[in-house]
Amino acid sequence: MPETQSKGERTRQAILEAAYSLFVEQGYHATSMRQIARGAGVALGGIYNHFTGKEQIFDQVLLEKHPYHQVLAILQSAPGDSMEAFTRNAARTAVIVLGRRPDFLKLAFIELSEFKGAHAARLFHTIFPQFLLLLQRFSQPQGQLRELQPQVILLSFLSVFFAFYLTEAVFHSDGFPTSDSSSIEPYVDVFLHGILKAE
Repeated sequence: MPETQSKGERTRQAILEAAYSLFVEQGYHATSMRQIARGAGVALGGIYNHFTGKEQIFDQVLLEKHPYHQVLAILQSAPGDSMEAFTRNAARTAVIVLGRRPDFLKLAFIELSEFKGAHAARLFHTIFPQFLLLLQRFSQPQGQLRELQPQVILLSFLSVFFAFYLTEAVFHSDGFPTSDSSSIEPYVDVFLHGILKAE
């Protein structure tokens, strides 16, 4: 039988869900604690039984809702016997999955634009150990990878997505990325092979 949440846990989750919706809709700075309380159906003072303030709420929302959760799950399940096949499969799947949830991407952009990436280091240290396990698939003797630092590979891969979504957000007609998985192919090709012709 699944455990039932206590009243306090339900209230805390309601606060986080309300805050998440408001942050995604109007940004961090434009969201007030009073709006969060109203959205969660609690008294303003009741929020402080669970959180010290709005920034702690955002920290928890970011930890629970950041798209890296989805990206990591996609990486862990992506098929491919070679690094190239794996990368292409992972990229295509990520575009489809994240394309259905623009709210995830808005949250990431809020962290970058309103917090200047202040949470990036903590997020990186959360995902990096799990990424190392993935690299082991392709780093055995006679492996397919160049001798690069793992963090360079991870940051380069994440940069592909950032560049893709930033470009799509700027140039796409409705301001949000497409879910057409083929649209990321040129970015993946540059990630895998660079921009110079092979000699």
